[in-house]
Amino acid sequence: MTGRVTIRPAESAADQDTVRTLCWEYRDHLIDFDPALRPMMETFYPEDGYRQLMHGLAEKHARPRGIILLAELEGVPVGCGMTHRLNAEDAEIKRVFVRAEARGTGAGQALSQALLDQARADGYARVLLDTAAAFKGAQRLYERLGFQSRGPYAELPEGTENKLVFYEYQL
Repeated sequence: MTGRVTIRPAESAADQDTVRTLCWEYRDHLIDFDPALRPMMETFYPEDGYRQLMHGLAEKHARPRGIILLAELEGVPVGCGMTHRLNAEDAEIKRVFVRAEARGTGAGQALSQALLDQARADGYARVLLDTAAAFKGAQRLYERLGFQSRGPYAELPEGTENKLVFYEYQL
């Protein structure tokens, strides 16, 4: 799939439904990506807990201190990403996901850059994120954008620390 990627806020109820669908696809992608990741993903994202998270997604990432963005390719939703407030200085990027058919189009980079730009505009000093250690493509993307490797910024369930990598970006 090729074409023009656009990034925009997910504002309507229909947009929020689309984001929830994309987030469920993201969860499935995480669980299916590597069988060794399944136990960690089920620890972080058990189905019932994820359902609750999806129910409150708009509030957790609400303006003015967070945002949910949709990536569209020729007007078709292909990805999402979001930020939320960790504290007065730090925002966290969560659930950056691009459907398989849109990977390689620049949608992931455009989403990530738009999230950084919005965090800067919102007055944050730093952006934090984590990704699976197995997601080498995501790591290359974040490093290309200028993220620096760091240690965990939150407490982790036992046995998960070597399955994740952590990044920060000074705004």
